[in-house]
Amino acid sequence: MKDLGGLMKQAQAMQQKLQDAQARLAESSVEGTSGGGMVTVTLMGTGELAKVVLDESLIEPGEGEVIADLIVAAHADAKKKLDAKQAQMMQDAAGPMAGLMGGMPGMKF
Repeated sequence: MKDLGGLMKQAQAMQQKLQDAQARLAESSVEGTSGGGMVTVTLMGTGELAKVVLDESLIEPGEGEVIADLIVAAHADAKKKLDAKQAQMMQDAAGPMAGLMGGMPGMKF
């Protein structure tokens, strides 16, 4: 039974590390760009779109559709980076137990 107790302690420690990693992720942000840097969006760790920066050259009559497409592309770039950051933080927090967690509900790796 000592092994079970040790395993439970490891699981509790890992759970705390995962919660800490999720809190750090929620406080972080990532940027995504499109159009060669003409559009930049900032996503919070929660996935919330926090900021959009447009190059001045885009702000011309008739450019609305282009701008909208570039914002969507920049958001997709930032979301991809956020997902990668989240996966890495969770992997780091789980440590050697990460391989055991692949099938646990609610855990993304």
